[in-house]
Amino acid sequence: MRVRAQYRHRLFLLFYASTILLVVGLAHAADLVSQETAFQYIPKAVASSLEKSQIPQDAISISVMEIGQAHQGKEIQYFSKTALDWRSTEAMNPASTMKLVTTLAGLDILGPQYRWRTKLFTDGAIRQGVLKGNLYLQGSGDPKLIPEELARMMKDLQGLGIQKIDGNLIFDRSAYAPSVMEQNTIDGEALRAYNVTPDPLLYAFRTISFQMGKSRTADFIDINYTPALANFKINNEMQLVDRSCDSWKKDIRFEINPESGSASPNQSISASFSGAFPNGCKGVAYNVVALDANTFLTRGFIAAWELASGTWAQTPTGSNGIVPITARPLLQFEGINLADDVQDINKYSNNVMARQLMLTLALEKMGKPATTENGELVIQGWLKKMGLQFPELMIENGSGLSRNEAISAQHMNELLVTARKLAVAEAFYNSLPLAGSDGTMRNRLMTQLRKFLHLKKKPEARIKTGSLSDVRAISGYVISKSGKMYAVTSFINHPNAWRGLEAHDQLLAWLLEDGPEPKQAR
Repeated sequence: MRVRAQYRHRLFLLFYASTILLVVGLAHAADLVSQETAFQYIPKAVASSLEKSQIPQDAISISVMEIGQAHQGKEIQYFSKTALDWRSTEAMNPASTMKLVTTLAGLDILGPQYRWRTKLFTDGAIRQGVLKGNLYLQGSGDPKLIPEELARMMKDLQGLGIQKIDGNLIFDRSAYAPSVMEQNTIDGEALRAYNVTPDPLLYAFRTISFQMGKSRTADFIDINYTPALANFKINNEMQLVDRSCDSWKKDIRFEINPESGSASPNQSISASFSGAFPNGCKGVAYNVVALDANTFLTRGFIAAWELASGTWAQTPTGSNGIVPITARPLLQFEGINLADDVQDINKYSNNVMARQLMLTLALEKMGKPATTENGELVIQGWLKKMGLQFPELMIENGSGLSRNEAISAQHMNELLVTARKLAVAEAFYNSLPLAGSDGTMRNRLMTQLRKFLHLKKKPEARIKTGSLSDVRAISGYVISKSGKMYAVTSFINHPNAWRGLEAHDQLLAWLLEDGPEPKQAR
């Protein structure tokens, strides 16, 4: 009897313990579900905007992380916690927000003060102010060799005692593999500036920018252009029409004659405009990639040299070649620093600059000729060093101008959180477009930001945008009205994505107001 009583007592204890464990387990599971669903919802204003735009909720991904910091001695430790999560682990096309991966890796690997070098050589000699011999330009991919920089290069040449050049211009593009300079577009718009291909000797983005507007003194259209090009003329046959400036491009016809590359530098090239131009336009820019790389650089160099009062023994024709081993260096021209270049890449979403930065990573770390494959290897190696594992990441060219590039919203946010821990944190942060102020966010969130004008410390949104025909994307930082910092990333991949701008603005406005309140799932 005593044995049976002890047995029953043990069974009771076992049953009791099992019950407690079951209850605790169920409570813990319920708590996990509660915590999980608390973050997995779409804010009401965002959901309403999606519904109005006929964008299903399974076409959007959202990740919001609050970034905090704590002081440990003299060091600052950063931490993050999830504030909102909606399909954040899905691999999505990020469009131009992919530039955040490229620029952060570039800043950290190369340093904000990195400068591209364009080297000039000659196979001749300088005598009595004349460079008798060919002038070789060897590029390393400076993405912002613009007219102001080329003018500075001309002064440096003249500082060597050169007033006249008696020889040809030879362009050494051996820094890049030929494949990366081939024209491949995702939309067939080869003449559009956003589709310019990489070039180790890229000048002025190989883009002619025509400035158009109604003349102040008469009823005709003024057309000017930059950069200066030798023997380049404008034939203006456009007519003014009484109309607003909306859709001003649709009635303009443009052609160039003769075709690019078929004219020697001594022969004029004419850019002809015809059609209708609205008198409501005060000043607009018509940007076009109309000349091949050699023609554009040759005519640009000739014009820049002549604007600096330099002369030629005979007009150079410009051709491709490799710097001979026997050539002697004349000068090493350094462009603007990387931090300034990254500002242009992120604020104005410059595709070719981003692509050339990725190729520069390949060039500096793996040698020439640089390839996009090597650039990706360098970035993937850097991510691994940072402790970031992004198995779904697909990098095609580093600019986001791609149908194949992919990353998840969660991993993009992890990148943003990591950025705060790096020495280049502020250079990266300041490169992002500031809502209501500059870049691609200049005209966004204007109404929402006016609500905070009375506050001493204004909230702000530093957001990189991205867009393709079926993609809208945002990624960056929001500092809310209470001073909290959030990393936010959202991708919309859907044929109606072009309607998704409002939904993204609603998300950012919600964060400016300290939106994250994990109360209910939607």
